[in-house]
Amino acid sequence: MFLLYWILFESGRKNLKDGNNQSPELKTESAIHPTVESAPVRPIEPTEESQLRSCFPWSVYYIQNIEYRPQAVICRGQLKTSATNAYQQVKENIEAEFGDRFILIFQEGLNNDKPIFLLVPNHQQKKAGLKQEQLTRPGLALLLIVATLLTTTFVGTRIAGIETTAISSNPSLILQGLPYALSLMSILGIHEMGHYLTAKFYKIRTTLPYFIPMPFFLGTFGAFIQMRSPVPNRKALFDVSIAGPVAGFLASLPLLIWGLSNSQIVPIDNEAPMLNPDALNPRNSILIALLSKLTLGAQLTSNMAIDLHPVAVAGFLGIIVTALNLIPVGQLDGGHIVHAMFGQKTAMVIGQIARLLLLLLSLIQSEYLLWAIYLIFLRLTDEPALNDVTELDNKRDIFGLLAIALLILIVLPLPQTVARLLNI
Repeated sequence: MFLLYWILFESGRKNLKDGNNQSPELKTESAIHPTVESAPVRPIEPTEESQLRSCFPWSVYYIQNIEYRPQAVICRGQLKTSATNAYQQVKENIEAEFGDRFILIFQEGLNNDKPIFLLVPNHQQKKAGLKQEQLTRPGLALLLIVATLLTTTFVGTRIAGIETTAISSNPSLILQGLPYALSLMSILGIHEMGHYLTAKFYKIRTTLPYFIPMPFFLGTFGAFIQMRSPVPNRKALFDVSIAGPVAGFLASLPLLIWGLSNSQIVPIDNEAPMLNPDALNPRNSILIALLSKLTLGAQLTSNMAIDLHPVAVAGFLGIIVTALNLIPVGQLDGGHIVHAMFGQKTAMVIGQIARLLLLLLSLIQSEYLLWAIYLIFLRLTDEPALNDVTELDNKRDIFGLLAIALLILIVLPLPQTVARLLNI
């Protein structure tokens, strides 16, 4: 299942085209421009250097060195005021001197603790009008919704126990696939709308949510949006990233609880995979075990599993999608969240630790092995915000820690001590 979701998340992320000889700071260029035009050898003329230096007041950011690269102008110096004030004032000065020629980025220096400014040539400005017109394609979005509704409904009939031959003789039976289809599409759609609406709040240009139909397995690869303009700061990065998993999780909970209450208790099959709607072992997840016991009560004992109702299958998948997104690695939502909380350098360390921990967890629960393998190939870096230095407030830090706690509750199996206490 995880490898199939890979396509969803990779298709919804921008591709960082890092050159082999690029300095770490210049990886920002391909984050801002997914397809970069040929850059001039020197982004500004030698006579303009004095204008550039005047944009950095010594009481705000004391310039020590300017490096000229084809992809950007790198300004290194000493921060003299708060990061927020420095970025805003320098941005205003750059716009006053150079207009819209550059996109200004303020990020951590990867080789030292001093933040740096980058002036990236704004190649996309010339095409802004055309791209604005082509950004949203409601017709395509609607077509994909209809196609995905058909494929998920077809898969839903199989989850409901309807054979294909029975449908051919009685086409009305396909309607029994709608509970699964509508539930799953609602969860995925609400997840992406969380991202979409939050991005629109921060005036980030983004596509509409697009579903990806698939006529087998789950009936869909999921849904995705693409952000077509840079994220302004770490606050916006955090809010946009966490909005999707939170919205999807809140949508999954009532559907899962209702579905569990309408599911059947069956004898456990210890050899069954984690995603087995006919005999789900809820003890493979702390959260699923607690919700199952809360919903089913004394019916659920240590030697029983759950034959999931189609709506419960959709709710369970919604919980799994939430966990997948919250893994704190690279371009996953969890990677963006820890980046916003701790900065890019610390987020890379956290990503490495997450890779190792999930690999160790796969030794206990083999279902996570594909997840662990996928994370090995996932980049640890993600796209920086324009102001990638200003830290979050305490409230967002707490919400970020709660998101990581939710991930742990989903992926870790129920401890035996707790299982015996709950008689589950």
